[in-house]
Amino acid sequence: MKSIRVAVLAFNGVSLFHLSVPGMVLGAAQSEPGEPRYEVSYCTETPGMVSCDQGIDLSVAHGLELMEASDVIVIPSWGEQLIAASTPLVRALQQANAQGKLIVGLCLGAFVLGEAGLLDGKEATTHWAGRDEFARRFPEVGFRPDVLYVSDGNIMTSAGTVAAIDCCLHLVRQRLGADVANRTAKMLVTPPHRQGGQAQYVEHPVPKLSSETHLSDVLAWARVNLASDLSLDALADRAKMSRRTFTRRFREATGSTVSKWLNAQRVVRAQELLETTDLPIECVAGEAGFGTPLSLRQQFGAQLGTSPSEYRRMFSRETIPGGKASGSQHQARVRHK
Repeated sequence: MKSIRVAVLAFNGVSLFHLSVPGMVLGAAQSEPGEPRYEVSYCTETPGMVSCDQGIDLSVAHGLELMEASDVIVIPSWGEQLIAASTPLVRALQQANAQGKLIVGLCLGAFVLGEAGLLDGKEATTHWAGRDEFARRFPEVGFRPDVLYVSDGNIMTSAGTVAAIDCCLHLVRQRLGADVANRTAKMLVTPPHRQGGQAQYVEHPVPKLSSETHLSDVLAWARVNLASDLSLDALADRAKMSRRTFTRRFREATGSTVSKWLNAQRVVRAQELLETTDLPIECVAGEAGFGTPLSLRQQFGAQLGTSPSEYRRMFSRETIPGGKASGSQHQARVRHK
């Protein structure tokens, strides 16, 4: 089956980390034989040598015409948010957008998409350090300053650094399904999925506590026992903490409340079941720990902006030719509460 061609933009001063993430994540995504996989290439405005932020010179053979031949375009973190994108780059992005190509802005790369007018009327995010400038320059954008990443139609934007990995894993999940995304994450030794609506950072540093091991073990146990009794008291008992101490340690470590964290984990589990099984919605709700289909629908609406039935229609192996979902069908926006 045809590969999914990805063009990643390189430029002088580009972050070597951000330049590497698409190839590292998308290139590691291994689907079944005969099914599509990502083919990552690099382009620059003027083919030749490009110097990255680590002082390493890179040889880039392709110009912006690579975007025309690609299915997905990735703009890594822009070196300086105050430097405007060039006219040729803006035109190439506008043309790609008119053709409905998937366009991704990682971290400050969202500023380039904003310069090209691709974000007007859409939801988008960027690194928290650039939030004030982003909001000032792009008032027509539905700016989401605190989330990890946002998917709105054919446009995706992410927050800084590690959120770029989350964003690219989300791309793998969109196009190739949960199984491939989870295998890719395992190869990278990173969590398989963080919902885009998670906060970009925790306000307070995580202290080094003797109880950290207990808390980590409890969170790992909860992820694989989502249908069990996961009340606050039950989790605190398993962590060998008082209810009050557990609540405080949990927020320090995750930046979230127990109920919000559990709902996010349960939505992830429900997504996997909807993608990979034909279980009735009632069974999916039970297996994911929601108890009732109504609770499942409410959380899907709050976190993903869609219903379980619609999600299955878009992403189920049985309903998508070739067994995987097409990213162009994805219209759900990840909302942050």
